[in-house]
Amino acid sequence: MAPIKLIRPKRFSDDRGWFSETYNSDKYAAIGVDSQFRQDNHSLSRSRLVLRGLHFQTPPRGQAKLVRCVRGRIWDVAVDIRDGSPTYGRWVAAELSPENGHQLYLPVGFAHGFLTLEPDTEVEYKVTDFYAPECDGGLIWNDPALGIAWPLDGGQPVLSEKDARLLTLAEFRSPFPYDGDPLTSLDPEPLTP
Repeated sequence: MAPIKLIRPKRFSDDRGWFSETYNSDKYAAIGVDSQFRQDNHSLSRSRLVLRGLHFQTPPRGQAKLVRCVRGRIWDVAVDIRDGSPTYGRWVAAELSPENGHQLYLPVGFAHGFLTLEPDTEVEYKVTDFYAPECDGGLIWNDPALGIAWPLDGGQPVLSEKDARLLTLAEFRSPFPYDGDPLTSLDPEPLTP
């Protein structure tokens, strides 16, 4: 299993703008992202400070994700929830936007959430399994045990009713085994043509 990766797809620019290949299975496999994606999702968040997450799907329907922001900006967060991991409960985050073109890859065993930093933000992401309501799970965004430093700038997040009632890390019993890849810092992984 590949660790979390921040991916920087190459852009080709000219007077008209730019072109970027946002997914190529061979190139992604060469950097360790060899997931078989089965579903694409697209969300629109109308206001700034919409917080979605922290979500995951449990086995046997766990999902790896490849996330990108196509309009606006997000602060994208991944939390290690693999049982026995030396980095269990730790998080990493990256800003994703159309301007920087970065993508975040999360393998199975990580909770995922994001905070919109601008109104009318759109996020697209690929997942490796179909949505399965019976496997749907999540952790509460503001759990002190996680200590996620959300960039709220004194504001309050806009949450769904479901996301406002998610579990704390202490209440969660992880069904995800540790695979030997510890959580590390995110340095952008460039893709070459």
